[in-house]
Amino acid sequence: MAERSGRTNGLRALGHTLPQDLLERLHTVQATAGGPHHLLLEAILSVGTGLDVQQVLRQIVEAAAVVTDARYGALGVIGADGRLSQFLPVGLTDEQFAAIGALPAGHGILGELIRHSVPLRLEELGRHPASYGFPPNHPAMHTFLGVPIRVRDEIFGNLYLTEKRGGGPFTDEDETVLATLAVAAGVAVEHARLYEEAHHRQEWLEANGDIVSRLLPGAQEKDVLSTIVDHAARILSADLAVLALPIGSDRLRMEVASGVDADAHRGLVLPRRGSFSGAALDAERPLISEDIEHDPRVTAGPPRWQGLGPAVAVPMTTRARLRGVLLLARLRGRAPFTAPETTPLLTFAGQAALAMELDEQRCAAEQVTLLKDHDRIARDLHDLAIQRLFAIGMTLQSTVRFVEHPEASERLLRAVDDLDETIKIIRSTIFGLRPRDPTPGRQRLRARTVTAVEEASRALDFTPSLRMEGLLDTDVPDELAEQVLAALGEALSNVARHAHASAADVALVLRDRRLTLTVTDNGVGIPEHNNRRSGLRNLAQRAEELGGTMAVDTPEDGGTRLVWSAPVPE
Repeated sequence: MAERSGRTNGLRALGHTLPQDLLERLHTVQATAGGPHHLLLEAILSVGTGLDVQQVLRQIVEAAAVVTDARYGALGVIGADGRLSQFLPVGLTDEQFAAIGALPAGHGILGELIRHSVPLRLEELGRHPASYGFPPNHPAMHTFLGVPIRVRDEIFGNLYLTEKRGGGPFTDEDETVLATLAVAAGVAVEHARLYEEAHHRQEWLEANGDIVSRLLPGAQEKDVLSTIVDHAARILSADLAVLALPIGSDRLRMEVASGVDADAHRGLVLPRRGSFSGAALDAERPLISEDIEHDPRVTAGPPRWQGLGPAVAVPMTTRARLRGVLLLARLRGRAPFTAPETTPLLTFAGQAALAMELDEQRCAAEQVTLLKDHDRIARDLHDLAIQRLFAIGMTLQSTVRFVEHPEASERLLRAVDDLDETIKIIRSTIFGLRPRDPTPGRQRLRARTVTAVEEASRALDFTPSLRMEGLLDTDVPDELAEQVLAALGEALSNVARHAHASAADVALVLRDRRLTLTVTDNGVGIPEHNNRRSGLRNLAQRAEELGGTMAVDTPEDGGTRLVWSAPVPE
C-alpha cells in the first residue's frame, strides 16, 4: 500500500507538467495490478527530458523495450511518401545490423501499421497475411507488438517490439503500457521539435548577421558565398553543401562546395535540366529528395553522389532575379530533411541572395566612381602632361641649332625622340582609360585584359598584378588580340591548376612592333618529368602560327615565368 501511495503522490506531483491525456493513461496503468508502473514512469521521465530529436527517438525505443521486457525493439519514422524514412533498432549488435543490409522501407507487417494506425499484437509474425518473412541474416522473431506514435494529429511513426523475454506472448497490459509510452513519446518529440526550431531560428538570425557584416567594401564574393555554405551546412548538420550560380539561362556552375566529396562538385558546370539544383531553380521552391544518389531528376554530369541519401535544394531568389541555388545533403541512413527545416532555410537563402544583390550594386557604384576617376586622369594627362612634354620637346629641338658640339647635339635629338616615345605611351594609356570602340558593346584589348585577369582571380584566390605598355588598343589587330587573350587565359589557368602559387605578375607590352605577354608566378615550378603539358603545347602552337615564340623558364627566386610573343603586322 505504501508503494502504491507513493506512486499516486508522484503522479499528483507531475500533474502540473504532463498533458491531461497522458495523466489519464498513467492512472489507467497504475490501476492495473502487477504492472511495471515504476519502469513506465521512469521511461516517461527519461524521454521527456531530452531536447535533441534523435536522442529522444533513441530513448523512446530503448524505454519501450525495457517496460515490456522485449528482446528487440525499433522505432520507424514515416516519411512524406508514406514509407519509412528512418529506422532506429535496439537489441541488435552493429555487426548484426550491418549483415541484414538495407533498412526496411515499410512493407509487410511494418507497412500494416503504417496503413492502419492502430495497435497490432501477434503471437506469431509469420502467420499474418501481410508478413513477407525476413531477409537473410535476420534473427528469428515470433511475437510482435506495435503501436503508432502521434504528434498532435499527425502520425509521426510507430514503435515495434518483438520476442518478449521468457518465450510468452505480449499481453494486454504490455499493449496498454506501450500505448501510454507512445503518447509520452509524441509529447517528447513535439517538445524536442519546438526547442530545435527555436534554436535553429536563433542560429539563422546570427548567420544572416554574419553574412551582412562580411559584405563590407573590399570583401571577396567567393568568401561571402563560402560563408553562406558553411552556415547552412552547420545549422542543418549537412555532410555536403554546394552553392551553384546560373550561367546564362540553361547552365549552372557549382561555385562553392564543402564537405563529403566536395572536389567532385566544385567548379562543375551542369545543365539546369538534368540536375537537382536546376530542378529547384525551375520549380522556384525547395525540393527534397530522400535518396539523391538515385533521384530520377539527376541525369546530367559525372557520378558524384555515392553514399549520400537525404538532400534539399533551395533557390536563392530576389524580386529582381534568381541568384543561385543552395544544395545540402546528408549521408545515407541519416534523417531526411523536413519542412520545419527547409522553411527557415528558404528564408535564409532569400536573405543571402538579397545581400549578394546589394553587394553587386555597391560594386557597380564603385565601378562608376572608378570610371569617373579614369576619365579625370585621362583629361589631366591629355591637357597637362602631354602638352608640357610636347612644349619641352619643341624647346629642345629649337635649341639644337645653337649647339656646336656634335655629341651634345646628338644627345639632345635622342632626348627629343625619347619624349616623343613617352608621349605615345601616355596617349596609349589615355586610350585605355577612355576607350572609344567603334563597335558597340566590344571592349578594346586593354579593358579585355583587365577583365581576363579579374576573372582568373576567382580560381587563383588572389589577384595578379598587371602592367600594360604600348599602343595596345590602336596598333594590335583583332586577330592577334584574340590570340593573346586566349594565351593569357591558358597561362593563368595553368597557374591556378598546377602552380600552388600565392602571387603572379602579368605584363602585356607592345614595343618595336612586337607584342609580348609575360606571366610569372611564385609557385612550385614545372616538374622536370612534365615540362611540356598539353596546355603549354597549345600556347606554343598559337605563337608559332603567328610567327612568334613561347618560352618557359624558372626565375632566380623560383616559380615559373612564361613569355609568349608574336609580331604585330604593319
